[in-house]
Amino acid sequence: MKYFFQKYKNFFLLFNFILLSACSSIPSNTADGCSIFNERYLWYKHAKKAEAKWGTPVYLQLAIIKMESSFDRLAKPPRQKIFKVIPYKRPSSSFGYSQAVKGTWKQYKEETGNKFATRTRFKDSVDFIGWYTNKTEKILKVSKKDAFRQYVAYHEGWGNYKNYKKNNKVIKLAKRVEKQSNIYKKQLSDCKNKLTTSKYIVF
Repeated sequence: MKYFFQKYKNFFLLFNFILLSACSSIPSNTADGCSIFNERYLWYKHAKKAEAKWGTPVYLQLAIIKMESSFDRLAKPPRQKIFKVIPYKRPSSSFGYSQAVKGTWKQYKEETGNKFATRTRFKDSVDFIGWYTNKTEKILKVSKKDAFRQYVAYHEGWGNYKNYKKNNKVIKLAKRVEKQSNIYKKQLSDCKNKLTTSKYIVF
């Protein structure tokens, strides 16, 4: 047994490093798409898979996650406060990278058959974003390359989308997502030759 461990020591160390990297929460530089994927190399494979499956650009996936959770897998809306002091309930059931609410997450799992999906896993979160933006395109005829309107639908829901022009807060958030999406797009274009799914090992 000792000989076996010594022989495969490097393999086990690499395996543990990959698991820790995949499970850890926030990359050190979330403003740079290339830096995110250099640090979380399995994430690129998952994002590219979601793009191939749903047609949602990787840069839009990242921009939505940055706005929603800042890449914190345990993110939740802050609790409301009674008399501005006493902690009260949270305003919604939003949770995880994508900040999907329980009802929509349940719908996603039922429609995709991904019954073991969890909101704290990046792989499932980008697949959810792909699924959601794809439905937005079908329901509202909003292109998946239109970051502004896609985020409005993501934030407000398909039913409330038609009222967004009266909501200045949502418009400001959507503009921020659009701007960040363009930044990620440029960054990923510059480093695309260094990023490839073929070098990423998945056990």
